[in-house]
Amino acid sequence: MPSLQTPYNATKLLDQNALVCYAPAMLTTTGVWQGNDPLDYTVPTFILHLALAISINRILIFLMKPLRQPRVIADILVSSPSLSLSSLNPIFIGGILLGPSVLGRHEYLAAKIFPLRSILVLETMANIGLLYFLFLVGVETDIVVIRRAGKRSIMIALGGMVLPFFVGALGSLLFKGDQIEPISGSFVLFIGITQSVTAFPVLARILAELKLLNSDIGKIAMSSAIVNDVCAWMLLALAVALAKGDAANWASLAVILASIAFVCFCIFVIRPAIFWVDRQTPEGESFNEVHMSLILTGVMVCGFITDAIGTHSIFGAFVYGLIMPNGRLANSIVDKLEDFISGLLLPLFFVTSGLRTNLQTIGSFGHWISIFPVTFVAGAAKVGGTLLISMFYRIPFHEAITIGLLMNAKGLIEMVILNVGKDMKVLNFLSSLSLLQCLVVMVVVMCQQSPIGDQSAQLYF
Repeated sequence: MPSLQTPYNATKLLDQNALVCYAPAMLTTTGVWQGNDPLDYTVPTFILHLALAISINRILIFLMKPLRQPRVIADILVSSPSLSLSSLNPIFIGGILLGPSVLGRHEYLAAKIFPLRSILVLETMANIGLLYFLFLVGVETDIVVIRRAGKRSIMIALGGMVLPFFVGALGSLLFKGDQIEPISGSFVLFIGITQSVTAFPVLARILAELKLLNSDIGKIAMSSAIVNDVCAWMLLALAVALAKGDAANWASLAVILASIAFVCFCIFVIRPAIFWVDRQTPEGESFNEVHMSLILTGVMVCGFITDAIGTHSIFGAFVYGLIMPNGRLANSIVDKLEDFISGLLLPLFFVTSGLRTNLQTIGSFGHWISIFPVTFVAGAAKVGGTLLISMFYRIPFHEAITIGLLMNAKGLIEMVILNVGKDMKVLNFLSSLSLLQCLVVMVVVMCQQSPIGDQSAQLYF
């Protein structure tokens, strides 16, 4: 194991085991005039990382404007700080540039900017940003829509999940790559989830762009996507439980039961308490600062609980966000957090994801070529599953195809799943990168089908 006696290049060792020693007193420097290097200290190094993340984001957004892509693609590739921030954010591209694929080739510079001792702080802050972002996603998700969705939307959501899930599970042999261990149930679950999930925040932006948000087809797609996302989170919790308890089946069962108990506690204990806080605040007045602080602290508490029981901290944050009452409380939470989390902390998550991505490891041309048929089959399976259920409910063929294409929207959730899988050591680098590339191609291909959506829009307006 490498230790911190020399400035090891973290872009090369991020996915390996390393022993890092910290000097507790080396937080802030006494100044360059004392002969100190600011990059030898924790706080200045983190500030530099944060500045790099934001600067690269803005530079790449500026450079991509002349490409004149449709706005929906620009929103996916060049996201503004909003809840629909996609996994294909320029920050992720910037993370690749700062990672082993580009900056990592310059050993001294990479080791100076990203020494191993800085990665713990960077990833900790990145995960805090991710925790609160998933909380905001939960707050923005109207669970009332699920109750009102009706049997048709629920069945379309399930149809759009089951077929691509099994296609992804069968394709797990391909994605297994260079792993020599037997394929586990958790590995199959991770692959299936990434292929079947729909990113409803991205879908909302696509529907708004196509002017379909308030149409019948838009309502069906959105309600189905919300059901899809909630099911995906339940499956992710199951996958994490299996990954942590593969050695003992009782451990997996304990994780699942504890997760169910946590969800019930949130619904029947925490949710009524938050509704009480909402009712205590008169209309037109701002929420009590103490109440708001307790609600925001609850995000970390729920994240800690679900991490302790063996699921994942982001699962707790998402469930906690789901139980928030819609209306002025939800709007107040979003107003207070959105810009700070999405614009400042969340970019660090994309940087750390990019730092884990080494394009040099895929040297085989066959690996690159195999992406396209896998992408086509995964996308076609989702369209096919949605089409079958839609036709059963007598939705016209053209509109059914449009719904299937819309349900292929991908976003941050897929990147979260891939990172969780890698942290659990369920997915190796090759499988994660291959899946991520599939998501990139799928998003672009799906967005280019906007003329189909435009034709459908004419039928509803």
